[in-house]
Amino acid sequence: MITALKYSLVLGVISSCVLYTIVDIETTGNGLKGNRVTEISIFKFDGEHVVEEFTSLVNPKCPIPYFITGLTGIDDQMVAKAPTFLEIADQILDITKDTIFVAHSVNFDYGVIKEEFRQIGIDFSRKKLCTVRLSRKLIPGLQSYSLGKLCKAVSIPLTDRHRARGDAHATVLLFKKLIGTDGAPKVFSTFLNARSQEATLPPLLSKKTVNGLPSAPGVYYFKNSVGAIIYVGKAINIKKRVLGHFYDKSNHEIRLCREVADIDFELSGSELLALLMESEAIKKHYPKYNRAQKRTLKQYALFSYEDRNGIVHLCFDTLRRVANPLVVFTNQTECRAFLEELCTTFSLCPKYCHLQQTGGPCNHYRTQNCEGICRSEETVTDYNQKVHEALLSLKEQNAKLFIQESGRHAQEKAIIFVENGRYRGYGFIEDSVHITSEEDLEAHIILKKSTVETQRIIQTTLRKSTTAIF
Repeated sequence: MITALKYSLVLGVISSCVLYTIVDIETTGNGLKGNRVTEISIFKFDGEHVVEEFTSLVNPKCPIPYFITGLTGIDDQMVAKAPTFLEIADQILDITKDTIFVAHSVNFDYGVIKEEFRQIGIDFSRKKLCTVRLSRKLIPGLQSYSLGKLCKAVSIPLTDRHRARGDAHATVLLFKKLIGTDGAPKVFSTFLNARSQEATLPPLLSKKTVNGLPSAPGVYYFKNSVGAIIYVGKAINIKKRVLGHFYDKSNHEIRLCREVADIDFELSGSELLALLMESEAIKKHYPKYNRAQKRTLKQYALFSYEDRNGIVHLCFDTLRRVANPLVVFTNQTECRAFLEELCTTFSLCPKYCHLQQTGGPCNHYRTQNCEGICRSEETVTDYNQKVHEALLSLKEQNAKLFIQESGRHAQEKAIIFVENGRYRGYGFIEDSVHITSEEDLEAHIILKKSTVETQRIIQTTLRKSTTAIF
């Protein structure tokens, strides 16, 4: 059959010898892995006429959610005595054998059916065509390519919406119209080419957009049909990572890809900067499909003060309550661990570092080298001198840092600015620009907000110490 199709396409016509099975299903709506078929309708089509039909309710062997019943009208009672997928599997295999599998948003219907077959130990494999993608190519310029709006735009009657037979029959009429459209042979040939990406791309996304993606580090933005950003991601190779979304069959990825209509991107030059750019974009746009980095988490900061007895304390609090932070941390655990290390290194008192609340001498279980300030065995002057040395060590650690990374092209470098241990921003500098001071570097920095996520990224980078820092 496929050989006949290729031969007929060379002649510029779509052969009636080729058979298509035009499919629509209703499901329980629980994502690909847990999604079960509740109704299926298949029309075998020869390019001109329907030559066979198979339609059946299906018992999913699990409850149908209320909102699905509200959409389709199919409830648990309707499918209680219907055959299971296993019981109709042979009929589905028989009617679709040696045909091209066609559906509106084909990857969904095909994916659910393939998973149903997988669960009963059968490998289901058919060539496939998507009427959404075909329509976008052959009937361009429409505001929406959903089945209902598309049928209305091209005057195709659609009855029994959201029932398998009604939607499948409308798709047959649409497919027949597409076959007769100018340029159809070439489009069909391209879409059926084994090396073509058309079958794997989201139905609303053009191949031209994907081909225009760079194979370089940066941030990419998935947008829906009205231009809203629904997902932000980062990658060392943008094009490769984007294609990875389309091949991923997880429930989350399938829902995401069905809405992707456009992709935008920004080059970063390096993975580190891509991480920082991604974090900023997620906080700014709050995309629908980004699950991480949406929450605003507390940061903690170290600070010092002198009490009425002249003793200098080191302590910590939430960042928003600290006017002049010495060091910023992404969580309280890291902050306390850092203070414990300072106590050990400089023989400070856990009581005056607020690692314990006690009215008497310190008795911290882990830091036990206090030299007696809390027992009046050490003078305030001597103790404060040790605190002063600790603070000096922090200032040395928290000097201005400029992390150098690769630029967006060979004649450019990226600079990431860190001050007092906090991320301040980044910039790009052409190699032809003469830099002689920190002020020259700062002039190229675009200031950015420091968040828990950017702090974690910067601290991880500084601990690795594999990046050029000056």
